[in-house]
Amino acid sequence: MHAIVMRIWLILSHKSFLWILLFVNILGTVYGYDWYKWQLIITEPKFWLFVPDSPTASLFFCLAIIGWLIGKNFKLMEVLALITLVKYGLWAVVMNLLTLMETGSIGFVGWMLIVSHFAMALQAVLYIPFYKFTFGHIVIASIWTLHNDVIDYVFGQMPIYGDLMKYMSEIGYFTFWLSIACIALAYFVWKKRSPVSA
Repeated sequence: MHAIVMRIWLILSHKSFLWILLFVNILGTVYGYDWYKWQLIITEPKFWLFVPDSPTASLFFCLAIIGWLIGKNFKLMEVLALITLVKYGLWAVVMNLLTLMETGSIGFVGWMLIVSHFAMALQAVLYIPFYKFTFGHIVIASIWTLHNDVIDYVFGQMPIYGDLMKYMSEIGYFTFWLSIACIALAYFVWKKRSPVSA
């Protein structure tokens, strides 16, 4: 088992694989921003930064990968990527499964969103050994993440899921605790690597 894990890690950490991963994430990021284009059209400009949650998460990861490729750690990007990729990756999986339960069908696009967003969360976890962020970076990323929840569920800028909009209070509550769980994950990663301080 250890040999298998080491082989997988050698693949994941190889520069050629990182370049492929960067390319895939750039494509996903561009597609994601295009996906939100219609919602941005009906959104006040002051909220634009906080509407396209998933593509912004993958953008953070793209910047983290670029850092690794040039031998640097963009620490704030790393912790933002970890927290937001896991958060919005799992969030989208849950929302699409809830839509399936509500309507009985989500079609090809819905299943594509489930697979792609689960992959977002998975890649963030797989690259935990690369992260070098400190507690201070976690604090900044936590403020960003919880502030985004306020913008979404207090100011009404959440992603629009037509059949689920009647459950926005419950979804907002779930999202808040998902944010807390993802922040706790980042804290656990930091604490495990540096028990005293970093």
